[in-house]
Amino acid sequence: MRGRPLRRHRVLAILLVAGAVLVTLDLRGHASVMRAASAAVVGPAEELLGEATRPLGSLAGGGDAVRRAEEAERRANRLAAELWAERAARARDAQRHRIEAAHPSVSLVDARVVAVRGDSVTIDAGTRQGVAADMAVVTADGLAGRVVEAGPDVATVLSITAPSAAVGVRVAGSGVIGTVEGRRDGLLALRLLDADTELRPGRRVETLGSSGGRPYPPGVPVGTVERVDPARDQLTRTALVRPAVTFSTLDVVGVIKDAD
Repeated sequence: MRGRPLRRHRVLAILLVAGAVLVTLDLRGHASVMRAASAAVVGPAEELLGEATRPLGSLAGGGDAVRRAEEAERRANRLAAELWAERAARARDAQRHRIEAAHPSVSLVDARVVAVRGDSVTIDAGTRQGVAADMAVVTADGLAGRVVEAGPDVATVLSITAPSAAVGVRVAGSGVIGTVEGRRDGLLALRLLDADTELRPGRRVETLGSSGGRPYPPGVPVGTVERVDPARDQLTRTALVRPAVTFSTLDVVGVIKDAD
């Protein structure tokens, strides 16, 4: 009698996996893939469910049914893994297109984040792909950091939120220049060189631009002013900036090789 509950449990597992995959595909409109998934998984599962609920006397080939259930479960798992891998690949391609569209005037090297270590990340592109130290790293939203070390096929990128990072910036619209430095809380400390400048929350901050465009070309979004500090002296003005890039979800990035 133990064989029957075991078969039922396995068939139920198959149907749960298949159901989750089919719901995902249905939401995304993949009708052709849904039909293939249904034929490959749900049909055999229904057959096995029927066998699992028959009286024991009718299950002369009980061992074959168990083997078929196990094979159907393996097929369902493989299908689910393949579909999720395809979905992830499409999402990465979409991110690459967004990055290229957001930075049309620069030459980019596509890369993926493969490791995170404190204030830095490792990307899967290096000198073989044209990546070198002191190149800016961006997403579609803005500046993520700069390359500090490059090997043949990987490189280390220092985040702009690292306390040791500093970037020359300009306040969009006003043209007032200053610097931002990383903070441990994930925000950026903005210091403007003109204490009399009008600054309010919501203003966008962009890269000022480095000599020769490295590490930072001009005009790359850095973040948005979140809080303006009260004036403390007659020389500078300070504020907090929220980075344009969400570093906790950093995945596909672009390394700027050359800027026009």
